Amino acid sequence: MATIRRSAKGVRRVAQANDRASKARKARSTTNRVIDWLMGLLPFTEEQLQRIFLGIIIFAALALAWLIASLAGVPALLQAEMAHLASRAGFEVRHVRVSGVERMNEDRVYERVLGERDRPMPQVDLEAIRADLLELPWVKDARVSRQLPGTLAIDIVEREPHAVLQKPDRFMLVDVEGNELEAVSRAAIGDRLLISGPGAARQVAALERLLDAAPALRPQVRGAEWVGNRRWNLTFGTRQVLALPQGEDEAAAALVSFARLDGQNRLLGGEVATFDMRAPPRLYMRIPGRADAVLNGSAKTEETN
Repeated sequence: MATIRRSAKGVRRVAQANDRASKARKARSTTNRVIDWLMGLLPFTEEQLQRIFLGIIIFAALALAWLIASLAGVPALLQAEMAHLASRAGFEVRHVRVSGVERMNEDRVYERVLGERDRPMPQVDLEAIRADLLELPWVKDARVSRQLPGTLAIDIVEREPHAVLQKPDRFMLVDVEGNELEAVSRAAIGDRLLISGPGAARQVAALERLLDAAPALRPQVRGAEWVGNRRWNLTFGTRQVLALPQGEDEAAAALVSFARLDGQNRLLGGEVATFDMRAPPRLYMRIPGRADAVLNGSAKTEETN
């Protein structure tokens, strides 16, 4: 008779497997409870979440399709075809209308947009045209727009000429911010304020504020020299010169003081050639020939003695 022996190790393996399976079921159960708890915190139902996930998948698929199409050049081809259709329908640049030009040469504007002629309207880059126009010295601002079917409208805002800047080799018309507009001849300066000195162009706005401090003197100022990159010498229509101290506030106070003295004593138009107020409140005056007269008088006195 055959004898069957049962191994105790097999029983233990089965028990261990059952134990592991039990622990796995407990872990899944705990995980599911945590997920259910987290899902309960969200303000969405399960159906809404499914729709959201579906939307994300569709959006990702469309983005991937657009990326592939872009790499293949499909959008550019579509854009070119649309531009071609617009051109055949008459929507292309046939005319350029410029407005707002009073002082500058209008041809400079047309030169900048000449390349846009016969271009389909959808392909006209308005911002690029505006940026190109802003490089012109006279142009402070520019507005560019399409007027369908075939007109490109350009409205120019010009800079206002304010003074003339004297440079080593020429005279330049400048605006109140010191931007150089165009070269002018000496005869064309007229009664404009003549500014000179290294770095004077950067000080035009400061000079404007200085002259505003003494409005009674302002019409009589014909020239302003920026000296040593720190202060002004003003030349009046009488060709008399006023040397002002450095510092914006100090110069304004000295100019106001000089205006008051001129109102009381009529300094402008007299014999004094130079008024020196670089050490306020003192005012030094230089009269041409006075030093020679003093020296000659002293010499005669010595001879008499």
